[in-house]
Amino acid sequence: MPTIFSHVAPALVLGLALGRERISRPLLVCASIAAISPDFDGISFWLDMPRGTLLSHRGFTHSLGFASMIAGLGAIFAPHLGCKRWVAALVLFLATFSHPLYDMLTNGGSGVALWWPFSSQRVFFEWRPIAVAPISAARLFSERGWNVLLSELRWIWLPWLGLGLIVAWLRQRYDTSKAQIRA
Repeated sequence: MPTIFSHVAPALVLGLALGRERISRPLLVCASIAAISPDFDGISFWLDMPRGTLLSHRGFTHSLGFASMIAGLGAIFAPHLGCKRWVAALVLFLATFSHPLYDMLTNGGSGVALWWPFSSQRVFFEWRPIAVAPISAARLFSERGWNVLLSELRWIWLPWLGLGLIVAWLRQRYDTSKAQIRA
């Protein structure tokens, strides 16, 4: 799995690039939490749950079904997030669903139960360029951890920062042309 720092990249970068008038601060915070929420199943390590079950790490919380549940909660609480229901649902679905997709790009660990509730089979992508992060925080601050962070910089942060800059530039051009039309 990538580190929790990198799981928030899609939500954080696009939220900042689109601006507060499109993605409210409460929605951005919730999207960042949603992006790491699949890893709340890490409690399974301390509960000694058997690996490979739906309740273990990379089980049902790393799935289409779980992302849909988070999106549903977003739609319910959208008025408190300062946005339309469909915006909250879409943003939270994409933030949550990005997590298992990134995990499927890592070079270690078990596959993810991506298609739950339709299937409990665990899957990976064929191409897996992202170095899997150590579970322990202490091991993150080691040579292996440094290699993981460099891998995430290359395969997660730089692409999202590039996309964010393009979106911000397009948004600025759109907003400028809209203001010129009004004038």
